[in-house]
Amino acid sequence: MYHRYEWLYLYSFVHPQTGQTEWFIIPRVNIDWFNLVLKSFAKAIGAGKNKIVLLVLDRAGWHMSEKVIVPEGIYLEPLPAYSPELQPAERLWQLSDEHDS
Repeated sequence: MYHRYEWLYLYSFVHPQTGQTEWFIIPRVNIDWFNLVLKSFAKAIGAGKNKIVLLVLDRAGWHMSEKVIVPEGIYLEPLPAYSPELQPAERLWQLSDEHDS
């Protein structure tokens, strides 16, 4: 028997004080999709001239590329390498993982 998988990827943004969360389900992870998610996130939370958001993220290649288009009002702050415990969104993954019953 051959198993086939259809992969989906989940971007999650969480406000560390309020717990407000924005989720984006996408078909791939790459720079183009990250740019689309950033744009959608900025729009969803109203980032811009009057609302500044510091987005803490890991150092995945598609997060750190010079081709990343950062929307107005969004500032990216990469975490130190190998430090997922510092990422507020890490606690959300247990909510999205599929568990065997």
